[in-house]
Amino acid sequence: MKKAIKIILLTPLALIFAALLVLSVMYSPTYMYRLITMNVADVYDYKHFENRKIEGSQDTFHFAKKLDEEYVESLFHDRVKNSGCKTFDEWAEKSQTTALIFIRRDTILYEKYFNGFSRDSYFHSQSMAKSFISFLIGAAIDDGLIASVNDPMTKYIPELKKRDPRFEKITIKNLLQMRSGLKYYEGYFPGTHIHLPWHDEAVGYYHPNVRKLLLKKIDIAREPGKSFQYCNYNTSYLGLIIERATHKTVSKYMEEKLWSRIMEYDALFSIDSKKSGFEYMPSRLIARAIDYARFGRLFLHDGNWNGQQIISKDWVFKSTREDKSIPRSIYPDWLGKGCKHTYYSYQWWGNTNCDSTFHFFANGNLGQNIYVIPDKDIIIVHCGNSLEYYNEGDLWHAAEQID
Repeated sequence: MKKAIKIILLTPLALIFAALLVLSVMYSPTYMYRLITMNVADVYDYKHFENRKIEGSQDTFHFAKKLDEEYVESLFHDRVKNSGCKTFDEWAEKSQTTALIFIRRDTILYEKYFNGFSRDSYFHSQSMAKSFISFLIGAAIDDGLIASVNDPMTKYIPELKKRDPRFEKITIKNLLQMRSGLKYYEGYFPGTHIHLPWHDEAVGYYHPNVRKLLLKKIDIAREPGKSFQYCNYNTSYLGLIIERATHKTVSKYMEEKLWSRIMEYDALFSIDSKKSGFEYMPSRLIARAIDYARFGRLFLHDGNWNGQQIISKDWVFKSTREDKSIPRSIYPDWLGKGCKHTYYSYQWWGNTNCDSTFHFFANGNLGQNIYVIPDKDIIIVHCGNSLEYYNEGDLWHAAEQID
């Protein structure tokens, strides 16, 4: 009897151990250690990785300041009320907001930090990083290092064609628009938001050699251009293309083309491991919130920074405006189907309104947003560490309250 009980108790442990052993062989022990110890991503993840430093400008533009905090907080009245909070500060704490900046016509009306963060704190970009990687593709095209978004990805990563000739049909534009057709598994433990160990978001996030993963393991599920799937491997391949085209690390190229030209503070970019040295392109850029606002300003002004064209106007247009030639039917229903809907361009999101105005935004998990309202000359930056009482739709609603 005792032996049977012992077998019953030990069998699940043995199965778990065997599963961990198999996954360690498949993805590496480092991957399994990271997955077990960190699992669900948060804004402090970068502290567990090696980081490359990106130097800022010695002399850059500074926003004027004329605070109107009561007005800006009033724009979030509905969100505060619906969250069951009595005050804005209570909501900021409950929603785990870490920064909120509101800028109109180059003037800061609101800049506050919450939950232990300050202007000098590092703020994890999460998937806002995708918009920065897109910028670098545009910069490489401006520099003549990439010929066109219509280039097949195999022009810069020829090994992929040898592994599967179908890679030759995937263009840089397909990668930018999340329409590549790459295989991307998304699965969770039943009843939870915890990724299964083979969920591709987890694999791509914690793997110690993402470059090898991209070259050897990622497969194709469907014909490119025919469907939309938000897939982090698209951005990782864009980063690899930047590496190949520029012969520089993505961090170094970003420093040259963007950070050293317009940003006030340094930034960090986490790499998969010291041995591999490949930046985690989709989401581990780490910067100050006010510098995120500067990036928004650059795109608000069509790539022009006080008279200097940092990125081509055409690239900004294609990155942030809706491509109406793409049928809405390929997008999930939650993006909307009517005159008021959400779209996706070159690693930027956008919202259209029924009065023909539009907003565009860089969007990251846990509440990271650079939200640009072109017709009102407004930039809003929100950073946080939870989506329980906040989502990017709150900025769209707040924009509708602006007079």
